[in-house]
Amino acid sequence: MKTFFAGYLDKSVDLAIMLAIVAVTTAVGYFLRRQVLGRLSRWAKKNNSPTGDIIFSAIKSPFILLSVMMGLYLALEYSDLSKKLVGNAEKGLSILAIFAIAMASANILSGYIRTRAAKIDSNLPVTSLTENIIRIIFYSVAGLIILNQLGISITPILTTLGVGGLAVALALQNTLSNFFAGFNIIVAKQLKVGDFIKLDSADSGYIEDISWRATKLRTLQGNYVIIPNAKLSEMVVTNYNLRENDLAVIVPLGVHYASNLEQVEKVVRETAAAVMKEIPGGVPDFEPLVRYHTFASSSINFSVIMRAQTFSDQYTITHEFIKRIHRRFAEENIVIPFPIVALNTRQESEA
Repeated sequence: MKTFFAGYLDKSVDLAIMLAIVAVTTAVGYFLRRQVLGRLSRWAKKNNSPTGDIIFSAIKSPFILLSVMMGLYLALEYSDLSKKLVGNAEKGLSILAIFAIAMASANILSGYIRTRAAKIDSNLPVTSLTENIIRIIFYSVAGLIILNQLGISITPILTTLGVGGLAVALALQNTLSNFFAGFNIIVAKQLKVGDFIKLDSADSGYIEDISWRATKLRTLQGNYVIIPNAKLSEMVVTNYNLRENDLAVIVPLGVHYASNLEQVEKVVRETAAAVMKEIPGGVPDFEPLVRYHTFASSSINFSVIMRAQTFSDQYTITHEFIKRIHRRFAEENIVIPFPIVALNTRQESEA
C-alpha cells in the first residue's frame, strides 16, 4: 500500500512539475511578447512605419502558441514517459510549429502587400481573393513539409491530385469559374476596390471587395449587391474611376427669349465657379462651361458643365448649383419661363 501511494505521489509531483514548466514558459513568452512586440509597436507609431505594425499583428497570436509548445516540449523532456510516446508528442509539436510559422509568414506577406498596394498602383490590388491565395500557398507548402515530417511520400499524393483534378474541376465548375474570373478581374486592373461602377443591369455602387466567389457592390443607398465574378466578367460595366476619378456634371437650364444671353452666360459661369470652389466635392481648378443648344417652344435652352471629384459628389454639386442659380436669376431679373406654347396670330395672319 505504501509503495502504491509513494508511486502515486511521485506521479503527481511529476505532473505538477510538468504543468509548472508549461505555465512558466507560457508566462515568460507572454512577458517577452509584451516587452518586445510592445516596443516594436511603439517604435512603429513613433516613426510612422507600417512594418512594425504588420509584424506585431502577424506574430502576436503565433508567438503565444510557440511559447506554449516550447513549454510542452520542455515538460516532455523532463518526464519519464516512454521514448516512443515522447517522440510522437514532439513530432506533433513540430507540426504545430510549422503551422504557426506558416500562419505568421502568410500574415506578414499579406500585410506587406496590402501596405505597398495602398502606396503604389500595384499590378495585383489586394482583396480578400489575393489574401486567400497567399494563405493557400503558404499553408500548402506547410502541409507538404508536415507530410514529409510524418514520413509520408508526397509524390503519390501529387499524382493522385493530378488524376482527380479533372473530376474536381467538373464538380466545382461554377466555383472555379467564379474564382478564375475574379482573379482575371483583379489582374486586368479594370476594376478595383473603391471604384464606382454601373452595370448594364442598372445596378451601381462602390466596389467593397472581390472575393473568390463574388464581388460585393455597395450602392449609394447603403445596400449591398452581390454579383458572381463570372457573371460580372460578362457584363457591360461603366467604371467612373477609370481613367479619371472626377466626372462631368451637366445641368440643363432654359431662359426666356427676351433674356440677354451674354448676361445669362456671365451670371451662370460666376455661380458655377463659386459652387466648384466652395462646395466639397467640386473641382476648383475647372472652368465651368455654358453651351446654348436649343430654341425650345418656351425658352432658349443651354447646359451648364461642371465637374465633381467622385460619382456621389455630383448630387451635392447639382443641388447647391440649382439653389444658387435660382436665387441669382431672381436678383438679376432673369426669367426661367414656365413650359408654355405661344401662338403668334399676327404672324400667321401676315403669312
